[in-house]
Amino acid sequence: MKIFLGSDHQGFHLKEKVFAYLAKHSYNVTDVGDETLDPDDDFPQFAQAAALQVIGSDDSDPRAILLCGGGQGMAMAANRFHGIRASVIWDAFEAKMTRVDNDSNVLCLPSRVLEDDDSAWQGIIETWLSTPFADAARFKRRNDQIDEL
Repeated sequence: MKIFLGSDHQGFHLKEKVFAYLAKHSYNVTDVGDETLDPDDDFPQFAQAAALQVIGSDDSDPRAILLCGGGQGMAMAANRFHGIRASVIWDAFEAKMTRVDNDSNVLCLPSRVLEDDDSAWQGIIETWLSTPFADAARFKRRNDQIDEL
């Protein structure tokens, strides 16, 4: 599994911790930016960079993790791309459900909520990365409907 990681200025510090965590646990992770803390950057460019990498990847299960202040902006921007199913997640239960039901391929984390709670974001990430899509007919049908919009 290839993971593309991106954030704006509000998610930058947490992104650095997430990158170190993923690398330490031998995940194949690529940082799509920002490379340095820039208080004037905007989240759409990083959501786009990650979404295009996921869409264009030849990996069998490419994913992205995006971070901004509330996670919502990243999700809105990423979900504009055909084939992207981005979810804002704040706990491990929702991380599991977005994979089981929705086959989420982009995890958006709210850094304002999670930055100071390492066990929370680590639990969310591990749950999201390890939970398979249920592949039920109704879930596949719904994902197909999303892609047709």
